[in-house]
Amino acid sequence: MGVLTHSLFSEEDIYLFKSGSHYRLYQHFGSHMLEKDGEKGTYFAVWAPSAEVVSVIGDFNDWDPATHPLQVRWDKSGIWEGFIPKVAQGALYKYHIQSATAVTQKADPYARRAEHPPKTASVVWNYLPQWSDQEWMNQRYKNNSLDAPWSVYEVHLGSWKRVVKENRSLSYKELAVELVAFAKAMNYTHIEFMPIMEHPYNPSWGYQITGYFAPTARYGYPEEFQELVDACHKAGLGVVLDWVPSHFPEDAHGLGCFDGSHLYEHPDPKRGYHPDWKSLIFNYGRNEVKSFLISNALFWLDQYHIDALRVDAVASMLYLDYSRDEGDWEPNQYGGRENLEAIAFIKECNEAIYRHYPDVQTIAEESTSFPMVSKPTSMGGLGFGMKWMMGWMHDTLQYFKKEPIYRRHHQNDLTFSMTYAFTENFMLPFSHDEVVYGKSSLLGRMPGDEWQKFANLRLLYVYMFTHPGTKLMMMGAEFGQHEEWNFEGSLDWHLIQYAPHQGLLDCVRGLNDLYQQEPALYKEQFNADGFEWISYDDAANSVLAYVRKGGGEKLLVICNLTPVPRSNYRIGWPGEAKAQLRFNSDDISYYGAGMEVKEWLQPEKTSWHGRATSSTVELPGLSVLVYKLV
Repeated sequence: MGVLTHSLFSEEDIYLFKSGSHYRLYQHFGSHMLEKDGEKGTYFAVWAPSAEVVSVIGDFNDWDPATHPLQVRWDKSGIWEGFIPKVAQGALYKYHIQSATAVTQKADPYARRAEHPPKTASVVWNYLPQWSDQEWMNQRYKNNSLDAPWSVYEVHLGSWKRVVKENRSLSYKELAVELVAFAKAMNYTHIEFMPIMEHPYNPSWGYQITGYFAPTARYGYPEEFQELVDACHKAGLGVVLDWVPSHFPEDAHGLGCFDGSHLYEHPDPKRGYHPDWKSLIFNYGRNEVKSFLISNALFWLDQYHIDALRVDAVASMLYLDYSRDEGDWEPNQYGGRENLEAIAFIKECNEAIYRHYPDVQTIAEESTSFPMVSKPTSMGGLGFGMKWMMGWMHDTLQYFKKEPIYRRHHQNDLTFSMTYAFTENFMLPFSHDEVVYGKSSLLGRMPGDEWQKFANLRLLYVYMFTHPGTKLMMMGAEFGQHEEWNFEGSLDWHLIQYAPHQGLLDCVRGLNDLYQQEPALYKEQFNADGFEWISYDDAANSVLAYVRKGGGEKLLVICNLTPVPRSNYRIGWPGEAKAQLRFNSDDISYYGAGMEVKEWLQPEKTSWHGRATSSTVELPGLSVLVYKLV
């Protein structure tokens, strides 16, 4: 049976595709159900310039490559296309591609739905969402702005909670009820989903993607994922998606060696193969690949109303020598180690995102000192909205692992971050990477007996929430998961029945509320005007004191980093106003010791810390007190 010719491409589409500036390719490539000459069927289009023959195989033709060949376009675009009558919603298919060097059977790179792994076929699917989030969409420019609070709850959907009796993860529809209700009750502002794009290998956690345009079938249909996003928005929660334009797996049905040639990956293994992850690296200098990736970024913002993309492994894109030994990489044309093509792609991608969706953000997971990651491209930056503050995360966790008696020798681990805190728009992450591979859970890192472990963790969280920058916390950290994160299991929700874990949960809920209610913590979170040291050099007592400022308000933060209470501890005073206690991590409701502290502080005319006035405070051990100047 022949294939009727039909095309969704105009000459302008082809020009933009070949020039690398077509950002809506999902409207043209892939499978699209439509009607031609009164007959219903499905149009298919795939890019395979090295192919000699391309056909669609599926459950509608017994997977026979001879039945439905596609036709190559005359314009040398490398696009094969055709219309197959009677192919309808739910049909399974792949592309059978013959070239001079290979025969491949590939899933559709633009498929909107894929089979449930381990099956690998694409699914014809007419995605028809029904949104009810207009109120959120109208206001999200406020919720997603850089002077708004961002407290992000990072979630791996398959292991957040499981249905024990059925030994399965929650579905998108179940998550839309349970996860959304929990995150809302905890006062988070955003939920970040670790990659939900289709991926074949569970232990990759979703970071080895084969179906860039398809929400994974593990938890339901595309419309059900859309319902999850819709539920988040109706609850006032933004949605962040992990996005992986840095590499892709070698699975036979994926993008690798797609048409017998290095189509999506760079042909030079020194630039096209990642030795650590055993995966392929996109060819960022190829225009059609740029269009594919930028179209994918815009697809999630367009079709699924996503509020931010957290871009994975940016450092691996920026540097030609990333994780490579000498001799395993070649310098760029100027003799440097920067990947100029990847840098140009990143800038163009961010420009396209903010041009089309100015009320979203992009967030770079970038672990080096590459300059101006979160500065606009017009200033010479990469154009991201925010960047993960990996140095702060490492130094802070190293500090808190130490027994308090030794902390006096390492106070610089905490104070050093303020020397560079405003060079980027930083997000402070305690992410999934910090609770795997033998690193222990956050609670497990804390020294001391059980009470001290929880006190240290509450102290760590209050320090995090009062430090400049937005916040991210991996699921399980909010109630003190004992064990490392296990992607095959569930969080240990039963722990909440015990007072220390419930107290920590209540503390995090209270911190999220404090963060959102106090403009001093977020209005100037990327600006040096929003922070002022009171005392950073009392290493002998391991005490820090600083002021957060914003929106015309001030908060005084005092951290006691040892278990020794400090009575009548004198603090230099920021001005002449009195201050009221706003948050106490030692509160008995948080499983603290409940040591009596002053509800109000009054400035006295005693100079201290280089200031004309000061006040004395009672500092419980392993605690943070937050006072609001009124």
